[in-house]
Amino acid sequence: MCGILLAIGSAFRSDFEAALATLRSRGPDAREVLTHGDALLGHSRLAVIDFAGGRQPMTAANNRLAIVFNGEIYNFASLRRNLEHAGHTFATRSDTEVLLTGYLHWGEDIVSKLDGMFAFAIHDLADGSVFLARDRMGIKPLFWSDHGGGLLAASTLAPFFAFPSFPKKLDPEGLRDYLAFQTPLAPHTLVKDIHALPPGACLKWKVGAGGTARQWWTIPDPDEAIPDRPSLIDETDALLGQAVKDQLVADVPLGAFLSGGIDSSLMVHYMAQAGATPLKTFSVRFAEAAFDESHAAKAVAQQYGTEHHVLDAPDLTADLAISALADLDQPLADPAYIPTWALARLTREHVTVAISGDGGDELFGGYPRFLDTANRHPDSIGKQLLRTLLKYGLAPASLTRRSLAGRELLLYRRVELGNYPGSRKDLRRYLSPGITTAARPDDTLLLWRSLAETHGSYNQAALLRADLWTYLSENCLAKTDRASMSHGLEVRVPLLANALQDRILKLPAEVHFDKDGGKSILRALARRHLPEAVWGRPKHGFSVPLRNNFRGPWHDWLEAQVAQAETRAHWLHAEAVAALAKETMGGRGNLRLLYTLLVLLNWLESHPLEYVES
Repeated sequence: MCGILLAIGSAFRSDFEAALATLRSRGPDAREVLTHGDALLGHSRLAVIDFAGGRQPMTAANNRLAIVFNGEIYNFASLRRNLEHAGHTFATRSDTEVLLTGYLHWGEDIVSKLDGMFAFAIHDLADGSVFLARDRMGIKPLFWSDHGGGLLAASTLAPFFAFPSFPKKLDPEGLRDYLAFQTPLAPHTLVKDIHALPPGACLKWKVGAGGTARQWWTIPDPDEAIPDRPSLIDETDALLGQAVKDQLVADVPLGAFLSGGIDSSLMVHYMAQAGATPLKTFSVRFAEAAFDESHAAKAVAQQYGTEHHVLDAPDLTADLAISALADLDQPLADPAYIPTWALARLTREHVTVAISGDGGDELFGGYPRFLDTANRHPDSIGKQLLRTLLKYGLAPASLTRRSLAGRELLLYRRVELGNYPGSRKDLRRYLSPGITTAARPDDTLLLWRSLAETHGSYNQAALLRADLWTYLSENCLAKTDRASMSHGLEVRVPLLANALQDRILKLPAEVHFDKDGGKSILRALARRHLPEAVWGRPKHGFSVPLRNNFRGPWHDWLEAQVAQAETRAHWLHAEAVAALAKETMGGRGNLRLLYTLLVLLNWLESHPLEYVES
C-alpha cells in the first residue's frame, strides 16, 4: 500500500521530488524515485508484505519494464505458481513482482486475472508506452493527465498541485456532480485536465498518440434464477470466510473497524474464525442515541474476546474537522468522512492494516432506496399537465417535484442540486449563469443514470448496480481510502472480493429483499453468528449530527467560510449560500447541501482554482 507518481515531460522533472512528498502519509516507510528512459516513477511506501523485497519502483525484463503499484493482490501466490510453471523466476515474495512479471507474460490481460485492490502504472522502454489500471470497484484511486503533451499519473490530486507548471483550473462538470452528489464522479475531477481513471478501467498511453480509457471489466447483469435460499446462505458464508482469510496475509499487525453494524461485525466473526490473533477492534461512540452503535460493537467485541478501542465522537471539534478535511485531495462532502478519519487515526496507533465492512450495502442491497423503483411512481395526466404548465411558467417552480414520475423522480430524489429551474434544487440558485451553462446541467449524474438505464431500467437490480461505480467507488471507498491513508493505515474490504462479486451479481435482485427489507443474506448470517444487539434493531448510518455541530462547535467555522464565498469562488452566488446557512441555523434549509458548500469553500481556501466565464 502506498502512493504512486509517474511523470513524462521535462516540465515535471525539477519538481518531481516535491510532488512525491505530498504522498508521504500514504507511504511513510520509504520514498524512492527511478529515472526510466523519459519517465520518472516515484513511490511512497507503506510496507505490509516483504519489507526488503517489495521495494518500488521495481523493474523487470532487463530493465525494460518499470512499475509503481498501490494496493494488494490477494491471489498473487497462485499467479506466481502459474508464472513459474511458464518458466519465470522470482527474486522476491512480493505481489508487485508477480504483477510486473504477469504484465510481461500476459500483457494487458493481466488485469482480468487479479483479485485485489489496485492502481498501478507500468512504463515500457521498448515503445515508450505507459499502462495504467484500476481495480473493478475503484477501491484504490488513480488520476491522470496528458495536458501539454506529457503524462502525469498519481494516487491523488495532491501531486498535481505541487507542479507549478500544471494549470489549476476549475472543471465545471466536476463541480456540477459534486454539488449534485457530494463528490465528483469519474472521469471528472474538480480540476480541469485531471481525469479520474474509472473503476474497472485501464489506459494505454504513448507520447504523441495519447490514450483513451477503456473498461477492462463491466458490471454483469443477473443471469440466474432464484436459488435455494439455505444453500445460498451457506455458500455465501463460505465465500465470506475465505475472502477474509485471504485478506489477512500481512507481515504487520491487523485490526478491524467495528461500527456495530452487520457488515463490520461479520468481518470480525470471520477474522476470529480464521484465527486472527491478537484481534483488535476499533469503533466510535456517539453521544446522540440516533447515531450511536457502540453498545452493539461492544457486544461483538465481548463475544470474540477482542482488544476493543473506542473513540468518543463528541471530540469531533471544528479544529479536528478542519484537520480531517485538509487531508482531502478534492472535496468529499460525506459527513462520515470526519469520524472515519478520526477512527483511522486511533486505529493506526495500534495496527497497520484494518479490515472494513465497506461494500455490504451496495453489493447485498442494503439501502431502502433500492426498493424505490421507477415503476412505483407511474406517470399521470395530472403530472403531464403540471409539467406543461411549469414549462411555460404558468405554475410555481416549487411544484417541480410533484410533476415528476418514474426515473425522473428517482433522479430528483438522488441529487442535492440539478437541472430544475426555479425549484429548491435548482443548480442556478447557487451558480452564476456562465458556469451553469459550462457545467452542462442536463448531464447531471449521467453515469448513474446510464447504469440505472442499461442494467434494467431503474428496477432493483439496476439501482443496485448504478451505485457501484458512483456512490460506492467515488464516495464510500474514496472516504475510507483518504481517511485511512492520511494516517498511513491500509484498509481492506473483503466484501468486495472477486469471488463474492462474481457470485452475488449473478443473482436476481429479489434474493436480497424480504419482509424486513434489504440485505437479507447478510442478515441471515448475522442471526447465525452474531449477538442480537447487532441484528435485532434498525439500521444505523455512520455519520455526524450536522445540525448540532452547525449550531455548536462548528458555528464560527461555518460563518467564516460563508463570509468568504464571494472572494473564494466568484462563480458562486454568495447571497444564496448565506441565505441557506441562515435558514439551516433556523431549523429549516438543507443540511447536506450546506455541508457540501462548507466543504467546498474550505477546500478552495488551500486549493484556489481559476475560472474565467466565457
